[in-house]
Amino acid sequence: MSDADNRSPSLPTIARSDAYFARARGLIPAGTQTLAKGPGQWVRGVAPKYLERGHGAHVWDVDGNEYIDLSMAVGPVSLGYCYSAVDDAIREQLARGITFSLMHPLEVEVAEMVRDLVPHVDMVRFSKTGCDVTTAAVRLARAYTRRSRVLCCGYHGWHDWYIATTDRAAGIPAEVASLTNTFEYNDLDSLSDAIDDDVACVILEPTVFEPPHTGFLSGVRELCDRHGALLVFDEMWTGFRIALGGAQAHFGVRADLVTFSKAIANGMPLSVLAGSAEVMRLCERDVFFFTTFGGEALSLAAAKATMTELRDRDAIAKMGERGRKLRDGYRGIAAALGMTYTSVIGYDQRQLVAFQASAGNPLLVKSLLQQELVRRGVLWNGFHNVCFALDDDDVDGVLAAYAEALPVVHAAVTSGTLLTALQGEPVEPVFRKTSAFHTRPRAPAERKEGEAKP
Repeated sequence: MSDADNRSPSLPTIARSDAYFARARGLIPAGTQTLAKGPGQWVRGVAPKYLERGHGAHVWDVDGNEYIDLSMAVGPVSLGYCYSAVDDAIREQLARGITFSLMHPLEVEVAEMVRDLVPHVDMVRFSKTGCDVTTAAVRLARAYTRRSRVLCCGYHGWHDWYIATTDRAAGIPAEVASLTNTFEYNDLDSLSDAIDDDVACVILEPTVFEPPHTGFLSGVRELCDRHGALLVFDEMWTGFRIALGGAQAHFGVRADLVTFSKAIANGMPLSVLAGSAEVMRLCERDVFFFTTFGGEALSLAAAKATMTELRDRDAIAKMGERGRKLRDGYRGIAAALGMTYTSVIGYDQRQLVAFQASAGNPLLVKSLLQQELVRRGVLWNGFHNVCFALDDDDVDGVLAAYAEALPVVHAAVTSGTLLTALQGEPVEPVFRKTSAFHTRPRAPAERKEGEAKP
């Protein structure tokens, strides 16, 4: 054990977390309702498994340990835990009722806010989860174009049309799987090879961590127009986080349909499908997309309050400032240590700490850094998901933890002792890319004369 390890704080006690998980085994498949929150994404035996409460940018686990949270519920908590303006709106609505036998005025008011804040939006439909609305967007595109094929790039939820492209496709008919193909992000040639006049839509996350190359998104728009396909932006992460109007406002590229969730309601379950009236009007009769809880009033009250706070308090810009401070601070610490194998990528409000294979197994490096940050009161799973409540003192606390944890990691990388430095089981891999990426090159008849075969 190194001198740095000898000086390290003790790991938190997680006895109650482990007891809850023992009850979950055999009862809940995989032990968790949300894969990214499950024990496979945290160092088993070291990190807590269950959180009990939160306030601002801080959370407390069931054993009473406090952490600065850099995950923020995997994105939905955009303003902060127990944010008073949102919680007051929920309580006020709760006193009046949750869901009703007729429509509620908040359905109109929140739809108007989305229309006013997001460019190129005429009509709005609400649901509960992100994959609800990405699937509805695909169905709308198929109905509008009278075509069946879909091209996607990124992660779009668990429904059949998308998850069939991954290695978790059991239970999906081959006929369904054959209708979705993939293309490479930031590679217009791969999209050009895959798209043709039988594609209903191209759906993608406008950015995840890698920024779009100059002309990429506008090139996607042009290819969709050329082939009569709709362009769908999956804005689960960029919506109400990268800009108040989402990726369309930030990048200046128009989508036919946009989908939102996560940041719009500060943790309450709400998702949004929005877009041009020409397409969205198909939901009035031809495309059936209605849900019992689409007008549930607590989530709509939360969304109204969240969007108001984001707009009136310039919250996205302030989150960006703190995100830049985190990124610059991490880079400075890593550079001083000579850790050339690590970087921070992404936009200001959401970033990924990445490791090159030259350091060893990147998951082991991530696991050790997670362990050392948990030891120092920071809940970290590789991301800087910045919320509005994360203040300068919190950022300073995170950077102080990095300043102590990164030397431990670097020493283990240098000495080749990553695995022995871990005091629990390392983080497990999760699929992100599909298992058959870029699956549909042009058919031979579509190639130009003299063009080489792929």
